[in-house]
Amino acid sequence: MKPVAIIGAGITGLTAAFSLRRLNIPVTVYEAGNRVGGAIRSVYEDGYLADFGPTTILETTRKIAGLFTNLGLDNRKLYSDPAAKNRYIVRAGKPVPVPDSPLKFFLSPLFTLRMKLQLLIEPFIPPRRDGHEESVAEFVLRRLGREFLDRAIDPLVSGIYAGDPYKLSVPQAFPRLHALEQRYGSLIKGQIFGAKERKKRDEIPKMLAPKVSFDFGLHVLIEALRAYIGGALKLNCKVTALAKRADSWVLTYVQSGTPTHAEHSAVVYAGTAYDLATLDLVAGQKVDLSQFAKIYYPPVASVVLGFKRDDVEHPLDGFGVLVPRIEGLKILGTIFSSSLFPNRAPAGHVTLTTYIGGARAPDLAIKTESELIEITCRDLGVILGVKGKPTFHRCVVYPKAIPQYELGYGTFRAKMAEIETAAPGIFFAGHYRDGISVGDSITSALNTSERVQRYIAGLEKTVPRTPAATAG
Repeated sequence: MKPVAIIGAGITGLTAAFSLRRLNIPVTVYEAGNRVGGAIRSVYEDGYLADFGPTTILETTRKIAGLFTNLGLDNRKLYSDPAAKNRYIVRAGKPVPVPDSPLKFFLSPLFTLRMKLQLLIEPFIPPRRDGHEESVAEFVLRRLGREFLDRAIDPLVSGIYAGDPYKLSVPQAFPRLHALEQRYGSLIKGQIFGAKERKKRDEIPKMLAPKVSFDFGLHVLIEALRAYIGGALKLNCKVTALAKRADSWVLTYVQSGTPTHAEHSAVVYAGTAYDLATLDLVAGQKVDLSQFAKIYYPPVASVVLGFKRDDVEHPLDGFGVLVPRIEGLKILGTIFSSSLFPNRAPAGHVTLTTYIGGARAPDLAIKTESELIEITCRDLGVILGVKGKPTFHRCVVYPKAIPQYELGYGTFRAKMAEIETAAPGIFFAGHYRDGISVGDSITSALNTSERVQRYIAGLEKTVPRTPAATAG
């Protein structure tokens, strides 16, 4: 059997390779860079553990938990500290807990009385079913009002996508939110009556899903996947072309300046949308992939700082804090890393992971390291009462961080489906198609592996086998 080619060694590509090998399907993983893991990076130094990019995985399905078990990582898996359950949003320069019950909501100082009363009429606002694609902002303004957009949804969108609610598409970026309105006519009704359906699908809402990491950060998962894949991984191999044949794919990659061809039974593309746009794809005729270059990836800077515990006034009793645009601060939000998991900071110290830039302020993300640290310390001083100099600092800038599911994004997904239908044997998976979280990428990889298995099973039934040589 010819191996399946997997393009990209981020979490999607590595998980797909692991899953296919467990199904006894050979793979070759091509990675253009010199490292694996994509945006996931972990550094342990001087007693501090810095997770850049994503810091947790939401265990929303048994499939995700099963991956950790199959890799033998259950004894290294950590669940976030239950005591750190608070989520904060800044109002008037200070972090206010996000209410987690109806009673707390109506008592919370996060929202005005007018906004709370407006929420009561949400179930009576008719759904929009005229086919118009709404932005997140347009949708929220219509159903929940300006204050809820500015004080809750804007920071939420920044925390998830580092995005702009005026540009993101509701059906593409928040499909379940859109589905609640379409099916139940109301978000509140949908939350109440949709709980049984989620249980049937064995799904846990992301807001309630357990948050997972590992004893030495998320890169533990990456290294376990890499170890399992072993020699099937090719680093510094840039895939430049794919050509469809009757029952196989011919892949061209460049390593050390030398083009090489390899034949594969199928291809899983698990790279980025902007790299996909440069791929030379021929399936009967040349397929134009240039439109994928239009998918916007804003830059994001991840700034990990350590402080003496006594230099931080806030109790840090939660997951972290998000900052609405209208607060006039520069950071998007901060995760209380050392409150979530043990061994993230030395005794008597704390670790805080802050994000800057995104679609809100892309120019800020590409500041110098010293400028990023200065911005972070200044804003954390306002929000959390941080004083004194950091005892640890590390910065990573992602020039193209997160694909933005903006208005019209459905055309990109439709194009991928069209290519998969017209050229059987190529599969698209990952954050540019199936959701941007680590859990989404893992689920995308596992589901795609099952699709590949079914495709190869069909090939084995239809492709004539070479008769075995007769002994004698």
